[in-house]
Amino acid sequence: MRSIIKFLFLFVVLITPCCEEDECPECFTPPKMFILDIVDTETGENLFTNGTLKADEIEIKNVLNDAPVDFTFIDENGVNYIQIHSIGWETEVVNCHISVSSIDICNLYVDAKRESDNCCSYTVFNEISIENAEFKQDDETGIYKILVE
Repeated sequence: MRSIIKFLFLFVVLITPCCEEDECPECFTPPKMFILDIVDTETGENLFTNGTLKADEIEIKNVLNDAPVDFTFIDENGVNYIQIHSIGWETEVVNCHISVSSIDICNLYVDAKRESDNCCSYTVFNEISIENAEFKQDDETGIYKILVE
């Protein structure tokens, strides 16, 4: 009987998965999205909302390799934003030229590095800059208000 108990104990110990101390659950933090609110310098009115610019004429490309940059146009509840969600998923440097209806809006330069620490991956932004336009960033929402004359 003792040998059966020992055998069952040994069997249970061998089939029970064990965790090493250095194992941890993986976590993933997506990179931040860049949301642009294109507004009239004088009135502060969104240029898509007032019909000056057309969403189907937005063009965003990375001037470093001439590749198009993925984005989404948000048109909900009177809000009209350009959302760039494709930057920072990997270590990269991008210089996005943003134009609408053949009007140069701005350049968005981003130097992003994808990191991993304690089983968590995340993005570190070494540099973010907007060139060729005046802008304001909302501290609470992170939305960039691009001022266009």
